[in-house]
Amino acid sequence: MHDVLLSFGLIILAGILFRRIRPAGTDPDEVRRVINACVLNLFLPALCIKTLLQSPVDRETLLVPVTAAITTAAALLLAFGIYAALGKKMHLSPRETGVLLLASAFGNVTYLGLPVLTGLYGVTAAKYALFYDLLATTPLLWIVGAALAARYGEGQKLKPNESLKIVASLPPVWGIIIGMALHEAGIPLPAFALSMLEMLGGLVVPLMIFSMGLALSLPKIRHAAAIIPAVVIKLVAGPLIAYAIARVLGLTGIALTSCSIEGAMPVMVLSLLVAARFRLDVSLAAFMIVVTTVLSFFTLPFVISLATRMP
Repeated sequence: MHDVLLSFGLIILAGILFRRIRPAGTDPDEVRRVINACVLNLFLPALCIKTLLQSPVDRETLLVPVTAAITTAAALLLAFGIYAALGKKMHLSPRETGVLLLASAFGNVTYLGLPVLTGLYGVTAAKYALFYDLLATTPLLWIVGAALAARYGEGQKLKPNESLKIVASLPPVWGIIIGMALHEAGIPLPAFALSMLEMLGGLVVPLMIFSMGLALSLPKIRHAAAIIPAVVIKLVAGPLIAYAIARVLGLTGIALTSCSIEGAMPVMVLSLLVAARFRLDVSLAAFMIVVTTVLSFFTLPFVISLATRMP
């Protein structure tokens, strides 16, 4: 476990150094955008197809996104209650409050959660991360999170049908559908096609981790104390809620542990894009990503240890 997290930390550090050194005069933000586009549109869909083609989708797998949706909603409601009570005392602007609400609920369940699960339990555990994110967290981000960001931000409003179009157009979602359809139909792929999917999917983990390093920077923040409730909800309450919901739904074994680990993930990197689009406090969004990502390397080992030991 510690070896897995240490290797991820070193790759993230490489991304941070790349951002600072800028070899050959490259723009790290542009490099990150290109990497993210390649992962989203090619490498991650290939991993989805391969994973769902070779792994059966059982009852527990289907309950993972249910767990994710309830966990995300519960964290969002908890954050809303806390910041509704403390927001005025902390002198938070609506743009800052919107960021803190999103940061409390939406975790980096693919960019970090997927590598952690596959590093701990092998490629067969990838389906839990993919279902947790692509069938629950990401749709909720663009449907509920975007509506919330529009309310607190100053940007253009996003209509519900536009949110649904964004979710429906995500290539990884179609990768899941294609992989499940091929598996259920019993359609075998030729060896060269499986090899291609293997090679493309194998690039997802290192590229996503490296991209996280490219995205990390330390902005200036006015309300450092105001992030404490959001950090506690995301890294402490999140895994506890996820574990409790998963147990109630009857999940066991790796499925149960996976939900607990995904609930403990730091703030979603994609929240930075949402913050920029709806003119929330982008600097605060970046700060939340940095702080929770760094702290997660200390909290995740405890979550993993407790999740595997608890009955």
